[in-house]
Amino acid sequence: MTAALASDQRDGDRAEQLKLLRRRMAALSEKGGAGRAGHPSERAQRDDLLPVSETTLAVPELLTDVLPEALPRGTVAVLSGARSLLLSMVAAVTAAGGNAAIVGQPDIGLLAAVEMGADLSRLAVIPHPGADPVGVAAVLTDGMDLVALDLRGRAVPPARARVLTARARHKGCTLLITHGDWQGASMRLEARVCGYETTCDTAVPGFGRIRRVRLQIGRVPGRGRTLRAPAG
Repeated sequence: MTAALASDQRDGDRAEQLKLLRRRMAALSEKGGAGRAGHPSERAQRDDLLPVSETTLAVPELLTDVLPEALPRGTVAVLSGARSLLLSMVAAVTAAGGNAAIVGQPDIGLLAAVEMGADLSRLAVIPHPGADPVGVAAVLTDGMDLVALDLRGRAVPPARARVLTARARHKGCTLLITHGDWQGASMRLEARVCGYETTCDTAVPGFGRIRRVRLQIGRVPGRGRTLRAPAG
């Protein structure tokens, strides 16, 4: 009986958290994001009239060679490899005035994001989303420009992946998937550390600080390019 009550309490807590997230996202939508909703045909007509900044997502400079064209809002991308790629994308979006959320990464390096130019006042971090991180991400698409969802190796049923993909496209929210795969993703990007740039400590020979990390970023499958990102 005690175990059953504890389980009911946890389920109730998760339900209350989802309700709170929905209220917060609704408030954000009323302030600026609600205009992207509507029937797909109506949204397409509006997109033809909107400036590029309203139909595409800001991306970091280190992705300009890999993505010669701007990243359309509502895209679903799978990221793998070095976390600096995710942090740089979060930094680019928040620095440009957008709102972003990171779901399921309790050890995310926010200091590195700040060094890349991130505006933490526009970033929501949900380190422990509970048993249903996909549901939390779905709620966040209502008011965010970018949602990074860490699957922690979970397998998402294709039917549910299609529902969230359609929701993200409809809301104009770009979804980044890490530590897992996603059926129907528009692209897959991989980042590998291929070197470091350091600053030497003249007072203590042999010691110094990593100033930049050299990353090789490319589409999967595909050939990458060597790019540089601040240390994370």
